[in-house]
Amino acid sequence: MSADIWDGDTLREECGIFGVYGHPDASALVALGLHALQHRGQEAAGIVSYDQKQFHAERRMGLVSEHFTKSNVIDGLPGDAAVGHVRYSTTGGTILRNVQPLFADLTGGGFAVAHNGNLTNALTLRNELVKQGAIFQSTGDTETILQLVARSKRGNTLSRLIDALFQIEGAYSLVIMTNKKLIGVRDPLGIRPLVIGQLNGKYILASETCALDIIDAKFVREVENGEIVVITQNGIESIKPFPPVKARPCIFEYIYFARPDSVAGGLSVYECRKSFGRQLANESHIEADVVIPVPDSGVPAAIGYAEASNTPFELGIIRNHYVGRTFIEPTQTIRAFSVKLKHNANRILVDKKRVILIDDSIVRGTTSIKIVQMMREAGATEVHMRIAAPPIRHPDFYGIDTPVQDQLLAANSSLEEMCDFIGADSLAFLTVDGLYKAMGHKNGRDNDNPAYTDHCFTGDYPTQLQDQKNDEKIQQLSLLSERR
Repeated sequence: MSADIWDGDTLREECGIFGVYGHPDASALVALGLHALQHRGQEAAGIVSYDQKQFHAERRMGLVSEHFTKSNVIDGLPGDAAVGHVRYSTTGGTILRNVQPLFADLTGGGFAVAHNGNLTNALTLRNELVKQGAIFQSTGDTETILQLVARSKRGNTLSRLIDALFQIEGAYSLVIMTNKKLIGVRDPLGIRPLVIGQLNGKYILASETCALDIIDAKFVREVENGEIVVITQNGIESIKPFPPVKARPCIFEYIYFARPDSVAGGLSVYECRKSFGRQLANESHIEADVVIPVPDSGVPAAIGYAEASNTPFELGIIRNHYVGRTFIEPTQTIRAFSVKLKHNANRILVDKKRVILIDDSIVRGTTSIKIVQMMREAGATEVHMRIAAPPIRHPDFYGIDTPVQDQLLAANSSLEEMCDFIGADSLAFLTVDGLYKAMGHKNGRDNDNPAYTDHCFTGDYPTQLQDQKNDEKIQQLSLLSERR
């Protein structure tokens, strides 16, 4: 049995998707791209390739490097087209049959789909499909898309896909491979990211630009909100079947999920995070001796905070990158040591100092308690916590695995109560308007027409939440118990 050493007190990444069309090393390129997207999901990875005759699939639990760097695995994925997926489960359990890309033999041929995001009416659709005789093999929401395509009465695969897209709601970016096409899809609001690259004249689809960098591919552009791009041997075609609406990409890509070396919406993710820190310092600075980030995601914001406040920046917490999950020890005394497996205070930089800790979020608050305590045990005379994002008061239903609302600390506590709970001398968050200002919106958030999907802070969900009316969970629809 295993347990996260931080008690699950974090925002879990969504998923990462990658596709290549027309390149002789398609599967190897996909494996490299998935390496670059590993931060978006560490539970499982999969690749499906096509060699103009047959589809080939490898799906494994664990990290990309554990399975897809071996020559015998890549050699078993021949062809000049391939799609891949790294996963953290938001809908459906962590079991092999949920690992993507999913594949099915349809009337028009093979159909492999990799999905980043979460559908908000998948349970409703699934119940209807099961009543009509559909047989589901996985417990995730992605198979709903596949089933809708399979049961569509439209003429060709692309028309069937469009038919299915008009029935689903929520957040999704898709990379789909058929016998003749590589297809990229972004939901009507563009909540989940998807970009187009090019390598030696061949097109690439990826969740982030950093995945293009690893294979020296050129960034072409983002897939627009509500756009379908169809890649064939004749080039790339754009289709926009949905009524036009203003894009509302997920703001958490900038705060937490995207790798800092990625570019999203024309903005450097790294520079955005530094800007969050500068704005945070402008809003809530307190005199201190040192600014310390909670690694790794708090580092850029801490640099910006230190610059704006003219306070020294130091790496006062050192992260061990070689630990993920640890076994449960038999005694509480021994179990407590597991905390230091991941983070340890750099004592010489903390002792007798007034410390400002910079982090990107507080979820349940248990991580913050341990970090603050760590600073005090290292000799800090004051510990002030500053969060480079607004308080998370609402759960997510679009692909981020957040706790339910009654487990979100900010949803159930005042600022003073939160400060007391984590044991800090003071606590402050970046304001919602400050977040927008840091991203170049001089007047802050336009409440009538917001530029981003920011419901975790505001409660402003941009789509209907059909499944939330139903108390059942998708995982409960499967009667098969399966080992991981």
